[in-house]
Amino acid sequence: MHVPILNLRAQYEAIRDEIQQAIAEVLETQQFRGGQILSQFEEDIKNFIQCRYAVGVGSGTDALTLALKAIGIKSGDEIITTPFSFIATASSIVHAGGTPVFADIEPDTYHLNPKEVENQITERTRAILPVHLYGQCVDMPLFLSLAEKYSLYIIEDSAQSLGASLHNKKAGAWGHVACFSFYPTKNLGAMGEGGLVTTNYEEIANNVMLLRCHGSQKTYEHELIGYNSHLHTLQANVLRVKLRYLEKWNEKRREIARYYTQHLNELPELQLPIERAGSVPVYHQYVIRIPQRDSAQKYLREQGIATAIFYPIPIHRQPCFSTFPSSSNSYPEAEKASKEVLALPIYPELTYEQIDYVIDKIKDFLVHIR
Repeated sequence: MHVPILNLRAQYEAIRDEIQQAIAEVLETQQFRGGQILSQFEEDIKNFIQCRYAVGVGSGTDALTLALKAIGIKSGDEIITTPFSFIATASSIVHAGGTPVFADIEPDTYHLNPKEVENQITERTRAILPVHLYGQCVDMPLFLSLAEKYSLYIIEDSAQSLGASLHNKKAGAWGHVACFSFYPTKNLGAMGEGGLVTTNYEEIANNVMLLRCHGSQKTYEHELIGYNSHLHTLQANVLRVKLRYLEKWNEKRREIARYYTQHLNELPELQLPIERAGSVPVYHQYVIRIPQRDSAQKYLREQGIATAIFYPIPIHRQPCFSTFPSSSNSYPEAEKASKEVLALPIYPELTYEQIDYVIDKIKDFLVHIR
């Protein structure tokens, strides 16, 4: 049996007519940037997240960079973040002119550890950038307490967690500013690149809108040195269609996650995902820790099961970060996780026949290594 890590075609086939109609609407208008369709999407997703402002941009990476620029990050400013994430979390800090400072993660959630963050705060610290990793919210009340105590900004990297919530408040509505990705593999994926910045602060929203369009509100008048970073209208209209299904898709992911947990929980060798108290995850990934991870991945691949590793090399060990001061430190939990985590297939169209097959083959592998 073949079990892919993701099946985008299955999602497309289920809503093909609506997607094609959305594309046709844009082709009829011939307005490919800005306009009413983009504004409608920004309004739709603002209401979904329950925040005051939503600004579409070119990608999740752009969202992070523009958000940091919008709060005034400049050379010498330090932003504390996790070494266990996609590289854009940290590289965006560099693009914005700041300096990334890493803090270690929690061993059970893989989220940035607030206690470790507090140990890294200095007089140069301007912001904390936690990541809602794998589709579950970090402990935002603790981070907000730190921000208030030390007068810091909170930037939420919500790229993997659209729709996730903690204490009935969604990712993207907690911090000073938040960033989302619509990369095709995300729970809400565009047909190409796309991103979003959300905030409850008018000044930040206005700065992002300026920055995404060369610092300009009027043609050929530029208030800031900005960027060219737009969520194009075709993508916005496709995303409007998909947004109507997102809650259903996320609930299906939770259902699959519960099934995995129910049937893998008996295996003492595995560490399974935990759900933070008061949280509603969206399971962008279902990530386990498994002995002999690389051998396990190889065995599953030989059985036709695709898996993935998020992330095999912590950011502070990446060659491009070798010259940054905090990269010479050790972050043992992040380093250990990078050698042990394995993401199993999870997407709404996954069948229970496929899930049972994955579970059976994991059990077979553990029997083999025992």
